[in-house]
Amino acid sequence: MQHPHTATEYEAPQTPRLRTPTTPARTVASDTIEVSWACHQDEVREAQRLRHAVFAGEMGARLDTRLPGHDIDIFDDFCEHLLVRDADTRQVLGTYRLLTPAQARRIGSTYSDTEFDLTRLRSLRERMVEIGRSCVHRDHRQGKVIMALWGALAAFMVDNALDTMIGCASIPMQHDATTGLVGGGHAAASVWKQLGQRHLASIEWQVRPRLPLPIEELDGDLDVLPPALIRAYLRLGAKVLGPPAWDPDFNTADLPMMLRIGDLPARYRNHFLGS
Repeated sequence: MQHPHTATEYEAPQTPRLRTPTTPARTVASDTIEVSWACHQDEVREAQRLRHAVFAGEMGARLDTRLPGHDIDIFDDFCEHLLVRDADTRQVLGTYRLLTPAQARRIGSTYSDTEFDLTRLRSLRERMVEIGRSCVHRDHRQGKVIMALWGALAAFMVDNALDTMIGCASIPMQHDATTGLVGGGHAAASVWKQLGQRHLASIEWQVRPRLPLPIEELDGDLDVLPPALIRAYLRLGAKVLGPPAWDPDFNTADLPMMLRIGDLPARYRNHFLGS
């Protein structure tokens, strides 16, 4: 497959490009951070370096990458890449990538399709984006960076008449004890049991993992907390679409999640969209 990002200038594929409100202008999210969409290859590389530091350096993921120190896969060239920077140092503090419906058609699937059978979501695909590869620098996980990322994502959705986000929310198989989580698959099984009881989507949207986490072999009754990012998604009105897939390369259990703009609680709609 030919990749479009071979020059210094980063060009999102032309089929068609949706409107990214912060490209090329910079949007100042606060006095200390800025949000922007990547316009150049070197900006995408900055995001990929942060991803590598978090996924490989912290989580122990085994990454098959053509460029050392970078997390790169075949979907990157078809995605829009959202960056949050320190306004003074220009360091990338957080990133998301976003795959639009047109670009998903061009590559032939979403990343989530590789982990789950998404047949039941086929009626949503024309207005559905996939978000993924989300990560925040370990020194900046207090919420401000994530809120800035979500504000830009919500604006993108509304500006382009898109109403549904999907993605794989990862539960690392190793956890810091200070989070309240226990390492290994037992924590992931316990998180799934909690969320499956309280936040499961209706049957019409439920999906099945291609490589299921072997929940029946694990202790799902531990008193554990879901990762902070999953808790944030749930506060925004997200639903879990089914049991987790096992990703042995990333050493994670991945939950399929969906958020529809119409389900945003009023206070978050006001915060992100001013409506």
